[in-house]
Amino acid sequence: MPERRTVALVTLGCARNEVDSEELAGRLEADGWELVADAAEADVAVVNTCGFVEAAKKDSVDALLEANDLKGHGRTQAVVAVGCMAERYGKELADALPEADAVLGFDDYADIAERLQTILAGGEHVSHVPRDRRKLLPLSPVERQDAAEAVAIPGHGVNVEAPAEAKIDDLPDGLAPASGPRTLRRRLDDSPVASVKLASGCDRRCSFCAIPAFRGSFLSRRPSDVLNETRWLAEQGVREVMLVSENNTSYGKDLGDIRLLEGLLPELAAVKGVERVRVSYLQPAEMRPGLIDVLTGTEGVAPYFDLSFQHSAPNVLRRMRRFGDTDRFLELLDQIRAKAPEAGVRSNFIVGFPGETEEDLAELERFLTHARLDAIGVFGYSDEEGTEAADYDGKLPEDEVAERLARVSRLAEELTSQRAEQRVGSTVRVLVESNDGEDGVIGRGAHQAPETDGITILLGDVEDLAPGDFVEAKVTASEGVDLYAEVVAVVGATGSAGVPA
Repeated sequence: MPERRTVALVTLGCARNEVDSEELAGRLEADGWELVADAAEADVAVVNTCGFVEAAKKDSVDALLEANDLKGHGRTQAVVAVGCMAERYGKELADALPEADAVLGFDDYADIAERLQTILAGGEHVSHVPRDRRKLLPLSPVERQDAAEAVAIPGHGVNVEAPAEAKIDDLPDGLAPASGPRTLRRRLDDSPVASVKLASGCDRRCSFCAIPAFRGSFLSRRPSDVLNETRWLAEQGVREVMLVSENNTSYGKDLGDIRLLEGLLPELAAVKGVERVRVSYLQPAEMRPGLIDVLTGTEGVAPYFDLSFQHSAPNVLRRMRRFGDTDRFLELLDQIRAKAPEAGVRSNFIVGFPGETEEDLAELERFLTHARLDAIGVFGYSDEEGTEAADYDGKLPEDEVAERLARVSRLAEELTSQRAEQRVGSTVRVLVESNDGEDGVIGRGAHQAPETDGITILLGDVEDLAPGDFVEAKVTASEGVDLYAEVVAVVGATGSAGVPA
C-alpha cells in the first residue's frame, strides 16, 4: 500500500481564493491525497496567497513563514505557495522567499498532485516568469470561450485531464464534478454558505488595480456550469450561494448576452435546498434597470448590492479611469431603494489617491453622509507596481494619506452604526451560521454578506437552532454594524444531515 500523503490548504484573501482552494482540494483528493485541516499534520502545507495590496501580500508572506516554522518539528516537510501572489510574482517571489519550497502559478493547478509529489521527493520546481495574462485570450470577448480551453483559469474546469470522464457515482463521497464532468471541488468546511465563481478576470483598466494583469481578461462561466455547481453544493448542505468574480455585472458579454445574469438568478434561486442567492462585486457604471429589478424582486435572491464606488469626486474618478459622481451614485441608490427600501448596500473607497484635493475629500464625505451604506471599507492609497497610477504625479505624503484614512474611517464607522440603528424594529430573515453555546447564536440577514458586513445575534428561543436554519427575527438593538434580533419564527429548518427537511 502506498504511503499516506497528507496536505493542508491555508487560504488568504477573497472568496474567489476560497473557491480556488476547494478546486485544488478536489484535484488532490481525486489523486489520492488526504486533506487535513491543520498544517502541522500535513506533509505539505499549501498556502493560497493574496496579491492585491501591500497588507494582503504581507499576510501571505507571514503565512508562508509560519508554515515554514513547522518543518522539523512535526510532519510538515514542504511549504508551497499558490494563488494570486504566487502567480503575480513567480520566480521573483521564489528567489525572495527561499522558505517556500515551491511557487506554483495557475498553469500548475491541473498538475497540482504531481507537482507536490515531486517536491516531497526532493525534486525542484522552476517557478514561472510572470506574464500579462490578459494577452492569453482574444481581445474580442465573443472569441474567448473557444480559446479558453487552452488557458488555465482557476474555477472554470478547463485542463482537467485525469477525471475528465468521471461521473458522480465514480468519485469519493463528497467529491463531485462541480461544473459538468470537468471540474472537481471538495468543500473545506461545513458552512451553510459557499461561493460560486460566475466569471474570472476583468476588462476594466482602473489605474490603481493590478488584478487584470495576473487574473486575465474577463471570461464568463457557462450558465449550465454555474447551475450544476450550485445543485451539487445544495446536496452538500449549502443554503446560501454567493456569486463571485472580479466583475459580475459584465457576466454574459462574452456569451452573446449581457443580460444573462438576469435570467440565471431565478434559476439559481429555484435550486432545491438553496434558500438565498447573493451577488457580489457589482460595477456602478454597468448597472442596468433589468438587473436591479431581478435583484430586488426575485424570491430567494438577496436584495444586496456590493457596489464598487471607490470614490465619488469626478476628478478623482477620472484619474482612476472610472465613471460617475456623487449625484449619479445617489440617484442609483434611490432607484434601488425605490424597489427595495431595506436593500443592503456596501462599498469600498480609496482615499489619498494621487491628486486628491481637500475639496475632493469633502465631496466623498458628502456622498457617504447621504448614501446610507450598511458597510464601508476604506483604504489608503499606496502604489501598486505595474499600475498606471504608480507613475502619476500629485502623490500625497504618507502621513497625509494616513490622516485622511483615519478621518474617513471614523466617519464611515459613525454612518454605518447609524444605518444599523435604523434597522431596529424591522424584521430580518436570518441564516443561522453557528450555535456554539459560548458566543450565542450567530447569523446574517439578507443585507449582511459573509466576513465583511457584520452579523446578527439571535435572541429568544434559540437553543434548538442549527447552522443552515433560516429564521424571521425582529431587530431589537444594534452595536456598530451588528444587530440583535428576537426570533419570531423558524421559516426553513435543516434535516439532521444538513439537507433541508
